[in-house]
Amino acid sequence: METSYPLDDNFTTSGVQITEEIKSYLYEMAKWGKFLSIMGFIFIGFMAFGVLSLLFVGGTALAGLDEFGAAGGLGFGFIAILYGLMIVLYFFPTLYLYRFSDKVKIALNTDDQLTLSEGFRNLKSLFKFWGIFTAILLGFYAILFIGSIFIGGLGMFL
Repeated sequence: METSYPLDDNFTTSGVQITEEIKSYLYEMAKWGKFLSIMGFIFIGFMAFGVLSLLFVGGTALAGLDEFGAAGGLGFGFIAILYGLMIVLYFFPTLYLYRFSDKVKIALNTDDQLTLSEGFRNLKSLFKFWGIFTAILLGFYAILFIGSIFIGGLGMFL
């Protein structure tokens, strides 16, 4: 069974307190976070519908055209895979934001320290996800930049 602790219970010894002003900021963050996460889930749904439409309608539309042939179908498949990856990448931060918003709102309404901690754990996961994703993206861009310099340098000698 989960034990409920008042929000200010653990903070009085360290000198940090959650004031009413901070609670109002957290409550407003939770409301906007829930709105953004719901919009994110709707956007993910539209993307999934687009991918399914692309797979079922797009491939059959190009199948009858001789000028595109199989290459057109492969292009739609690649785009569908790319969008599928985007859906997966966008789903997890949206889920973390929703969980953060939900837990913080519950914690503020019930003065539950553990639920507030769970909410902030999800916020930490959200920032960690985007931090790792950004680092990977920067590394990918660095490899592309170095590769383009290398390929451009080779072009001078050919």
